[in-house]
Amino acid sequence: MTNRQLNREEILAALDWYVAAGVDIAVREEPADRFAQSAIKPPPAQRRPAPSIVPQAAQRPAPPLPVAGGPADMDPSEARALASSATSLDQLRGMLETFDGCGLKLRATNLVFADGNPEAEIMLVGEAPGREEDLQGKPFVGRSGQLLDRMLGAIGLDRTKVYIANTVPWRPPGNRTPSPSEVAVCLPFLYRQIELVAPKVLVALGGASASTLFETDTGITRLRGQWRDLKVNGHSMRAVATLHPAYLLRQPAAKRLAWADLLSVKAALES
Repeated sequence: MTNRQLNREEILAALDWYVAAGVDIAVREEPADRFAQSAIKPPPAQRRPAPSIVPQAAQRPAPPLPVAGGPADMDPSEARALASSATSLDQLRGMLETFDGCGLKLRATNLVFADGNPEAEIMLVGEAPGREEDLQGKPFVGRSGQLLDRMLGAIGLDRTKVYIANTVPWRPPGNRTPSPSEVAVCLPFLYRQIELVAPKVLVALGGASASTLFETDTGITRLRGQWRDLKVNGHSMRAVATLHPAYLLRQPAAKRLAWADLLSVKAALES
């Protein structure tokens, strides 16, 4: 092992790796040399006196464990009132740019608001941005997004003919699942986004998006392909769920199911 100093590119690459892993706090100013610590022999074990028993009344309760989302998340009723006041997509995006009511924003690089054509007849909704989406500020631009583009192309669509968003517009640290409080505070903005776009057809990409939009615990493999009438605030549309592109990358055999869903979507748009 050498003591070579890292160059700037190597340091930035290491920081990117830490961010992708969800590390966002430095515990000490100086790094700990674990090799030097392992070479130090611990002192011989000494017999410790038995701990004194503290009366139950004098014991302090343990502090609560931190919960994802936490106190930084605004009350959903306040978020609903704020979102409902937006009269355009640009105004709604501006609200989210300055919004401090969701803890996810504190660790995200960019707001991932939407991509595509706001006048499209079809709207696609995923769960949350990933690393590439967080860096570029657009939904579905990584490997999943590339597959989604090919899926849309197979039925004659592209990003100029669809509108794409997520249930949560900021990337959760380490790509973890958004907490219920994070989803609850972001949902009014998604609902207002859907209302302003007013699509003819809405497609939920993946189980998380489908369970949120359809308010169900049914798994995606049973839920996919089943059309329903969905009303969001003042707008009604036809809606269906399909498998998330990320799932299809892991399970290529399931692409036949997604293809059947896409053909169904194409028929709904043409009807």
